[in-house]
Amino acid sequence: MSVSPRLTLLLFAALLLAGGVAAAQQPPSSATQPSSTTQPPSTNQQTPASTLHRRTAPPVRTIHLDVVVTRKDGKPVSGLQAKDFTLLDNKTPLPIGSFQAYEGEQAPVQVVMLIDSVNTDFNILAQTRIEIDRFLLANGGQLARPMTLAVLDEQGGIKMQRGSTRDGKLLAKSLDAYDIGLRDVGRSAGIEGDGERFDDSMKAMRLMAGYASGQPGRKVILWVSPGWHMLSGPEIDLSSQQEEAIFNEITWFSMAFRDTETTLYAINPLGIAESVAREFYYEEFLDGVKKPGDVNFGNLALQVLAIQSGGLALSSSDISGLLRQAVEDTQAYYRISFEPPPTQRRDVYHKLEIKVDQPGVVARTNTGYYDEP
Repeated sequence: MSVSPRLTLLLFAALLLAGGVAAAQQPPSSATQPSSTTQPPSTNQQTPASTLHRRTAPPVRTIHLDVVVTRKDGKPVSGLQAKDFTLLDNKTPLPIGSFQAYEGEQAPVQVVMLIDSVNTDFNILAQTRIEIDRFLLANGGQLARPMTLAVLDEQGGIKMQRGSTRDGKLLAKSLDAYDIGLRDVGRSAGIEGDGERFDDSMKAMRLMAGYASGQPGRKVILWVSPGWHMLSGPEIDLSSQQEEAIFNEITWFSMAFRDTETTLYAINPLGIAESVAREFYYEEFLDGVKKPGDVNFGNLALQVLAIQSGGLALSSSDISGLLRQAVEDTQAYYRISFEPPPTQRRDVYHKLEIKVDQPGVVARTNTGYYDEP
C-alpha cells in the first residue's frame, strides 16, 4: 500500500526542508554552533530539492579520506606507510596523493557524544545514563579525547555543552543537569509517529553536520540511540519526488561527512533487547545508491550513515564498553588524498575500498562518494 497522505506530506516536507537548509553550502549559522539549546529550523521553510547542491564556488576535486586500520581484536594499527595502502575506486586502483599518519596525542580528534531521547524508550534511556556515567567516570574521570556532550531532546531540539573537555566528572555533572524526558508520542502513533521521529532525526543529523563544519580537524560523533524507524518495506510506496529528495539527502550526507572530516558511530543501547530482525535490517541498505529510483528511507538509517562514513554500528547493553571501543578507534588513523577520475556528470556513485598489505587487518573509511565535474 502507499504511504498515507499525512505521512507523505510530513516526510517530503522534511526532506525538502533539509535541502533548503544546506542549499548554498555556506558555513553553519548560529543555530548550529555550540549553545545551551539548538532548535531545528522551522518547517515552514520549503525549498525545492534541486537546490540542494548549489555552490557559491567550484567544487574541489581532490578527495581526502580518514582511514582507520584495525586488527581482528578491534585494536587500531599504527606505524603503517603509504606503500602499505591500495586505494580502489570502483575496483580500479588509483594513486594515493598525500599521506599522513596520526597516532596518540598527535591525532587531532574532537568527540561529540549525543544522547538521543527522541528514539529511545524511557526505561532504556535511564539505564543508558547510568552506563554513560560509568564511561565518563572511569580512569578517574580523565577522558582519552576532548569531548562535547549533546542531547537530542524529546521536543526534537539539540542541547549542547559549550566547548569540549577531557574532564569526565564535569561532563557527568552536565549530564545530570539535563532534563531528558520521555518523548510524547501520543500526538501520533504507528507509522505516522515513526515519520515524525524520522523528521526530527534528519534535522538533528543536519545540525550536527553543520556544527562539525565549523570545527577544526577530525570529528567523531557517538550517536547513542537504537536509531529511527527505517520506514521501508512493501507498504511504503514512494513518489518520484520523494525518491529524488531522498537521493539528494543521501548524496549530501556523503559529501558533508567527508568534507567535514566527520565519522559517525551508531551506539545501540538495546543489546539483547533488540529483535534480531530489526538489529540487522539496516544491512539491506548499506550498498551505495546509484540513482533516485533505487532509494528507500532505510538508506538514511543511523546505522547505514555511520558505516558509510567510515564508522561502526555497535549494539550492546554494555554502553560504556561500546563508547570505549569507539573512542579507541581514534588512537591511530591515516589521512590520504586522491584525485577522482574526470567526469562530465554529477552524482555518479563511486564505491571505495582500502586494501592494506598487512595480514589480519581491516581498513575502514568512507564507503563511497558521488563525483562532480
